[in-house]
Amino acid sequence: MSLIRFDDVSLMLADQKILVEADLAIELQERVCLIGRNGAGKSTTLKLITGEIEPDKGEIIRSQGLVVSQLRQSLPEVLDETVRDVVHAGLAGIRALLDEYRERSQQDLDKHGLQELEALHRRIDAHGGWNIERQVETTISDLNLPSERKMHELSGGWRRRVALAQALVQRPDLLLLDEPTNHLDIATIKWLENVVASYDGSVLYITHDRAFLERLATRIIEIDRGKLTSWPGGFRDFLRRREAALAAEARENARFDKKLEQEEAWVRQGIKARRTRNEGRVRALERMREVRAERQSRDPSARIYIEEAERSGRKVIRAKNVCYRFDADEPLIERFSLKIDRGDRVGIIGNNGVGKTTLLRLLLGEIEPQSGTIKHGTNLEIAYFNQLREELDPERSVADNVGDGRTYIKLHGKDRHVVGYLKGFLFSPKRSVTPVKALSGGERNRAILAKLFTRPANLLVLDEPTNDLDMETLEVLEDKLVNYNGTLIIVSHDRRFLDNVVTSTVVFEEGRLQEYVGGYSDWVRQGHALMEVDNPNLDGKPRKTRRKPEDVGPRKLGYNEQRELADLPGTIDRLESELGELESQISAPGFYDQSHETTHKVVARFEQAGAELDVALARWTELEDRQLAYERSRRR
Repeated sequence: MSLIRFDDVSLMLADQKILVEADLAIELQERVCLIGRNGAGKSTTLKLITGEIEPDKGEIIRSQGLVVSQLRQSLPEVLDETVRDVVHAGLAGIRALLDEYRERSQQDLDKHGLQELEALHRRIDAHGGWNIERQVETTISDLNLPSERKMHELSGGWRRRVALAQALVQRPDLLLLDEPTNHLDIATIKWLENVVASYDGSVLYITHDRAFLERLATRIIEIDRGKLTSWPGGFRDFLRRREAALAAEARENARFDKKLEQEEAWVRQGIKARRTRNEGRVRALERMREVRAERQSRDPSARIYIEEAERSGRKVIRAKNVCYRFDADEPLIERFSLKIDRGDRVGIIGNNGVGKTTLLRLLLGEIEPQSGTIKHGTNLEIAYFNQLREELDPERSVADNVGDGRTYIKLHGKDRHVVGYLKGFLFSPKRSVTPVKALSGGERNRAILAKLFTRPANLLVLDEPTNDLDMETLEVLEDKLVNYNGTLIIVSHDRRFLDNVVTSTVVFEEGRLQEYVGGYSDWVRQGHALMEVDNPNLDGKPRKTRRKPEDVGPRKLGYNEQRELADLPGTIDRLESELGELESQISAPGFYDQSHETTHKVVARFEQAGAELDVALARWTELEDRQLAYERSRRR
């Protein structure tokens, strides 16, 4: 039996149809990603699952005694309580089961009642409910949380970890995650991935982080025009199958519209023809009109325009031996040099608190280095995304903010109505005149981008531009940035976005700030670690700083390491072949019609083989790099 099932569920909020006769089923030990455009109703669907709101029509069926926990978008507001207290508050579902057990155990039960009591006992046992305090301590320990710290002492990333512990402490049958990666740094996102991947229960999550989605999802459910469509397999399978489905829908709609046009022409024939017409054909035409009237077309895709300035000089930024520190004992940036030329696309990677925004401000000349030099090239026109967050007036409308009070804006030398321009950023005419203070996080980010891209620039500086954007808007933004003729500097924790857009990265590693060719994945293959400063468990303890590679001479591979290096290519080929075969099985029609035991075994092996391949590739890269470094040192 499914953990939860929607049967023909419909829901309307205000004048928007959220769900229309939608079906949904979540099975045991699934990791399902719910995707859709901003405003499509993803968070509302989670509220239907938790029972916070009820459907207008249809039925929601939950398995008996179902325990559901949710990690919400918003962070815990209880800031004066300790971490332990906040985690303890997540046991409401287990306490309800315990209360029910105590109440039933005091009744005079028949055989059936005793069987139900025994089943309830097993459920409580499965959720660790007989020893609540031990359950809290185990969860805190597993997630490495500072149990006695107050919530107001923690950063946003660590408060989100505590919120996850609160959701996990009762070992829910179904864990709901609403945008869990929002505003987290890369280290915390990867930590969250590992926690979710190892969770024994079922998980339904909403995310716009494509790397997070691809790593975890065993199935994708898309909410589109009020319908919930299940797509078996991972994200790549979803993209391929959805594209084919949309193409088939377009062809079918075109055939239908042509037939309708022919029937409309027939019914408009002269009086003589109408006297002898086929009444059954007329009734069929009326039904076709009804079907056409009820058809919901997909909302138009985002259309993003970037106003480009005249070309800058070839040299854009030159930084040489730059140093900057807030504390004498904790250098933030030490003897850092960087050359950025026209057309370069530089990504800045680092965990929260390491100094990414400070580096941006140094490069832009907003603050001066304490030593070293930073020089700008000629004819630079800079547009800085982070600055515009403060420029939006919350009391004025989106159109007023973007157009600076003007009805028309200049794009590519032509006047463009600001409301028409905003349609490309997915603002309807009605939404365009809405005050900024009423916008969601995603809408506010789109408004900032819309305002930024009206400014002619040949150097775009984007500090976390992807927060809260849906995947379709992200893909359009990526495409525009890839084709942008100017220079880009981007700070982002979105690993896929960095891979798709940048050509080099500057990374805050343990002990150094280093430049690499390529995107995030290219840096990962180097086998280095990000600097971590946002860890309350380290407070008051000496921080371990990894020695710089230049301080350690290359070491020759040992005999066993040489054999391992020789064997790894074969291992990698075997795992890639196995993954290809497993992916074909999962993608095959009818795969999920088999028993859960059969499908779970295949999916579990697919995930395990993927993890083994990642480890093998990382190890092969590490040994190869060490071998090459040793050979280069011998030739010197």
